[in-house]
Amino acid sequence: MSRWTELTGEKSGEDYAARFAALARTGEDVHGEARFCAALVPAGARVLDAGCGTGRVMIRLAELGYDCVGVDLDASMLAVARKQAPRLPWLRADLTEFEPARLGVASDFDLVVAAGNIFPLLAPGTEALVAARLSAALRPGGLLVAGFGLDAAHLPVPPGITLPEYDECCAAAGLLLVDRFATWDADPYDGGGYAVSIHRRSENAPSPVVRPAGPR
Repeated sequence: MSRWTELTGEKSGEDYAARFAALARTGEDVHGEARFCAALVPAGARVLDAGCGTGRVMIRLAELGYDCVGVDLDASMLAVARKQAPRLPWLRADLTEFEPARLGVASDFDLVVAAGNIFPLLAPGTEALVAARLSAALRPGGLLVAGFGLDAAHLPVPPGITLPEYDECCAAAGLLLVDRFATWDADPYDGGGYAVSIHRRSENAPSPVVRPAGPR
């Protein structure tokens, strides 16, 4: 079971969406992730929102002209996403088992974004498997962008994966570190408690070998 499921019981979709709607009403910028991604790939690029939740990031990217697919395991979050943007493709799948072809989706995304503390909220021990799944969904040269907390101040659960551990997972999946920032506004990373990392799938790397996680 993922740490997200333990935390929420997969019943928090409406509450999660309401929290961001309230922030937007106060004038808070809630589109930093989408803006960050739009600076990396041109409009029209194929984007996979891995752990898309209620669709906040993906809906904005679709509005900006990107060809988007969202995937999440939490049915309550996907219900909100489908209500807000019924014409966009929302897929229900566990990221540890995600195979685009089996869901009728091509595995040649230009960018995969994993915002919202996706990696720290996975089931412990599945991080390398998920990195391999997401790498396999990328075209050669495609980018994986992940932003997540590293300490108690930036996470709703005790800290899990460290940046060195995350980089090791990515390297094993054929992904090379390109850059790292402290925020979705691209502030330089200074060793703080939140990081946004960009990894690129090697142009000549073979498709990653995806091995199931061990018992957990």
